Amino acid sequence: MAEKIGKYEIIRTLGKGATAIVYLALDPDLNREVAVKLILFGEDNAAMSRRLRKLFQTEGSIGRRLDHPNIVKLYDAVIEADRAFIVMEYIEGTALDQYCSINKLLPMHRVIGIIFKCCLALDHAFRQGVVHRDIKPANIMIDKDDNPKITDFGLALNLHKDMSKDSTFVMGVGSPAYMSPEQIKNYPLNQKTDLYSLGVLLFQLLTGRLPFRANNQGALVYKIVNADTPSVCALNPNLPAALDPILKKALEKDLYSRYRNGAEFAKDLSAVRYQMLDEDSTQQDMSHFSRLRKLEFFTEFEDIELWEVLRISVWRELSEKVILIREGDNNRIFGILVSGFVEVSIEGKSVCRLGAGEVVGEMAFLHPRDTTRSATVVTLEPCLFLEVNSSALELSSDEVQEQFQKTLVSKVLGRLRGANKTLAKLGQPAVQGSSSACDLELVPP
Repeated sequence: MAEKIGKYEIIRTLGKGATAIVYLALDPDLNREVAVKLILFGEDNAAMSRRLRKLFQTEGSIGRRLDHPNIVKLYDAVIEADRAFIVMEYIEGTALDQYCSINKLLPMHRVIGIIFKCCLALDHAFRQGVVHRDIKPANIMIDKDDNPKITDFGLALNLHKDMSKDSTFVMGVGSPAYMSPEQIKNYPLNQKTDLYSLGVLLFQLLTGRLPFRANNQGALVYKIVNADTPSVCALNPNLPAALDPILKKALEKDLYSRYRNGAEFAKDLSAVRYQMLDEDSTQQDMSHFSRLRKLEFFTEFEDIELWEVLRISVWRELSEKVILIREGDNNRIFGILVSGFVEVSIEGKSVCRLGAGEVVGEMAFLHPRDTTRSATVVTLEPCLFLEVNSSALELSSDEVQEQFQKTLVSKVLGRLRGANKTLAKLGQPAVQGSSSACDLELVPP
């Protein structure tokens, strides 16, 4: 590794991509740390080198026009015969892709705050005639003060140029999972494509999954263009209902129905954020996770699956003698007792009592058609009940659905065996056979 790139003194490598390496370096003139993105133009692929050179020119020219606290500042851009490098603000923090998995989600108020600021940053970029075109978690840094910083404008579209003559315009750029329907179709783009991508990111940060998933890129593209967006509140019942219309508008396939600009998107988010308490739920999440991990019901669940269970469930604290399920009602409520005891009864007669770790209401959930309740469940003392949202479970990962099906069926079979033993004690003496099947004589026809 070279000790210097231009005048900048290399400290260490920050990251490597398919076409570039990013270094932490020192600017000796201003005695400040900077990030230097370096690319070497290869002789073996002249076409790729020309394209990369154009992308660097784009990033350099656009970066100088953008001056916003939530956009990484660009200080210098140098293009040489065999290489190019861009000098940027060094952000001491973490890329947002570290917080997209179900077991590492940020508290809701932090997510809303981050996306709110990104909306304003993209609004500023658009007013400068710039569309990013590659908004995704890896291109947003979170600094030590929890502020987002959008980076990597190398694929940005300059709306001030004549697109019929702009050789830096590269069709199809972007990350497929975050691309808007019009971007996939190679239609003309405006600021609304970035707002769509930001909506995908918001959906993922709130639920731990993308709005559209598929086993291959062709199927994914089809869903993005044609499929309806699932309800974010169905996937995470703990979210405020006001988020559903916001996500629906951000992810509209019809450009005329989507948010017009980042400021409009931010305004709706601010209304939701105002309703929320700014409290960190991380400790509570860890406590809930630990309690579930100790329950026998979740023994076979992987940690990542257990985190997903937390996101699709609601914790309910119940007093003594509260009816959880009423005989004759029609619903699919079911869940697991975390603490306390309940009584199950039919026609006013007690059937059994269930304690911590036992599942409640599984019969109506498992039945493919009939959701009529055949029993009543009443709390015998204060209970903590993990109510699993049936709709959210149906939209959850295949692994979580399979674990629930397997565990619930196992529980039902165990109870059926217990019921058979109870019935046997009340039954008549059984007929005693004299021979095993192996001793039976064959009777000729």
